[in-house]
Amino acid sequence: MAREDHQPQAPSASRTDPEPLQGGDGAVKAAQPTKAREERDGLTFAVPRATSPRSVPKRAALSDPRLYFNRELSWLDFNWRVLYQALDERVPLLERVRFLAITASNLDEFFRKRVGGLRRQKAAGVQRLSPDGRTPEEQLRLISRAVRPMYRTLTETWEQTLKPLLREKAGIHIRDYASLEATQKAALHRYFMANVFPILTPLAVDPGHPFPFISNLSLSLAVTLRHPTRGTEHFARLKVPTSRGRWVPLSEPLHFVPLEQVIAANVHELFRGMEIVSVHPFRITRNADVRRDEEEADDLIEMIAEELRERRFAEVVRIEVDAGMPREVRELLMRELDLEPDDFYEVEGQIDLTDNVALADLDLPEHRYEPWEPVIPTRLLHEGEAKDRPNMFAVIRKGDLLVHHPYESFRASVQRFIEEAAEDPRVLAIKQTLYRTSDQSPIVDALRRAAESGKQVAVLVEVKARFDEQNNIEWGQILEKSGVHVTYGLVGLKTHTKTTLVIREEQDGLRAYCHIGTGNYNPSTARFYTDLGLLTCDPDIGFDLINLFHYLTGYSPEQNYRKLVVAPRDMRKTFIELIRKEVAHQKEHGTGRIIAKMNALDDVEMIGELYRASMAGVQIDLVVRGHCRLRPGLPRFSENIRVISILGRFLEHSRIFYFHNNGRPRVFIGSADWMRRNLDDRVEAAVEVEKAPLKARLIRTLQFALDDHVSAWELRPDGYYVLRRPRRADEKGFQEVLMDRARSRTLRADAPWDIR
Repeated sequence: MAREDHQPQAPSASRTDPEPLQGGDGAVKAAQPTKAREERDGLTFAVPRATSPRSVPKRAALSDPRLYFNRELSWLDFNWRVLYQALDERVPLLERVRFLAITASNLDEFFRKRVGGLRRQKAAGVQRLSPDGRTPEEQLRLISRAVRPMYRTLTETWEQTLKPLLREKAGIHIRDYASLEATQKAALHRYFMANVFPILTPLAVDPGHPFPFISNLSLSLAVTLRHPTRGTEHFARLKVPTSRGRWVPLSEPLHFVPLEQVIAANVHELFRGMEIVSVHPFRITRNADVRRDEEEADDLIEMIAEELRERRFAEVVRIEVDAGMPREVRELLMRELDLEPDDFYEVEGQIDLTDNVALADLDLPEHRYEPWEPVIPTRLLHEGEAKDRPNMFAVIRKGDLLVHHPYESFRASVQRFIEEAAEDPRVLAIKQTLYRTSDQSPIVDALRRAAESGKQVAVLVEVKARFDEQNNIEWGQILEKSGVHVTYGLVGLKTHTKTTLVIREEQDGLRAYCHIGTGNYNPSTARFYTDLGLLTCDPDIGFDLINLFHYLTGYSPEQNYRKLVVAPRDMRKTFIELIRKEVAHQKEHGTGRIIAKMNALDDVEMIGELYRASMAGVQIDLVVRGHCRLRPGLPRFSENIRVISILGRFLEHSRIFYFHNNGRPRVFIGSADWMRRNLDDRVEAAVEVEKAPLKARLIRTLQFALDDHVSAWELRPDGYYVLRRPRRADEKGFQEVLMDRARSRTLRADAPWDIR
């Protein structure tokens, strides 16, 4: 095949610099994403950037900091893209409200984890530079400056755009207490006295009452009081209870008032005999980056429990305050919570938009996405030992099965595989890694039934899964009570791999059935996270999973794997070798081609290998949903690299890695992103998909992603993400195309070997 037949079809975008969105002081201006700032060559400029890249000399070494975006600022760019969904008029109204809540929730987690970690480094005097050449203190300053425009846009989007639209188009009225009629206020007073007043705890601050503990992410009211005769002013804190819900309904349908306003209007009932000077909401965020030395822990569960206790009382890393809060109250909060001025974030409107998800869940289907019902994979409908319920093991014996959620049903494939294994009398053993699962998990129920029926069941429950530690400890204890052999992770490593092994006795001996996936065994998130899974009885993969579980549950770190690619053992090495092989193919045949789809890209060594490959002429496309350190399109270094990010109704979570291999493609799926933590500090597993129809399906999936001109954002060398413009009015995005193909059951085996 001639060289041009292998040449990828690069996007037609011009590399002309876009209009700058930074002021003279370097602060990022808030954009209006609903209106294109500029259109060039099929690309629409939409949102500001948090990154501040610098020009790179062509003779720079690959270690030059100017070749890398800052991880934290790149993550903020990702959150801008999520925020854009709330402004996108193509998105149903209540889904826009949901995206706004997700943006706010993402920001909460960012401060807890990333800002908390940087604060911890700063306090420890760490001066180590990030790959882009910044100290922890410098990064904190950049974050503080970059986040403030996001706050303004979040608030403006809610107060000036979505609230009016909810009223006009959906009949949902978010009322201010001050605008209510006297009869409505009287009704709310009765509600307050009956349902809220009894559970409130006013906490005064004076010499006899120390400043109260304030829990993480709780909404509070700062109340300033004056003694009527002495004239002295006092401070009290009120926690807004979460048990009553944020939105208090009025008698009119779909009319709501925020609970904090109801409390503020009736706060005099709590402080009788005092004058109310002011009432202002505020909210704090505590550091979640609390770590202990696992090597010194005698009991991993107790160590995690102690970390959770420490996290509850960890330092405050952010305080959100009402813009009208008096200076004296701010100074008191700053002093008592040990804060700096930069830790304060003013909000001119509703504090804490995460509770808006309750509004997005209102039963108004005309303002939400059309419900999606995952289809049952075709082979599970038509193959097996019984027409009404095909036997999973018979289906897998006939050939590997690739499932793509949520287009295909998790419940009817992966969940059923585990449930059938639990019930099948021929199954002798089930082993699984459990990183996150759902409430009332059918996966856990099946594992318990299997153990109670006498099967050998072993589960690694990862208790270090961030923010799911307590849930996972409880799941582990529940499993143990049913006789499941539970281990809680490896010292120094987090087990992130998504694997299940079933050992079944058959006429020709024991056979291993395997599932290797990119996502968690969580039926709830499987409905809106896109993930892939391979179900196989390949004996080599079975051998590898047996050895992997021996490593996870016993003392056998030195394992040899035939087909499985495992981190931290050999995943980094394997992917580097595959990249370098493409360089060799490019030099010899001119056919170098790489496509990688992942959630995030920040590993400097992997980025360096991609730069070298690009410099050798290898054509590289990266589909990276979240943050990305790599700078595409730089003369000499990355002219042959393109990066896109796809956002839509589903959260892109699958990882696919394609290497052209001079016309004999190799395609992998797995649990790991190309991040240092995944490649070095976690147990991860990837597997090559070898069967031609399944490989073709993955290749076609990547083709659809690269061809998306509806929901794909392209990353420019200067750090701007620009939304591609649809080429025709009826064009559909990546996820919509896959939904259509799922409905028509054309998900498999119609792709060519080459990606152009």
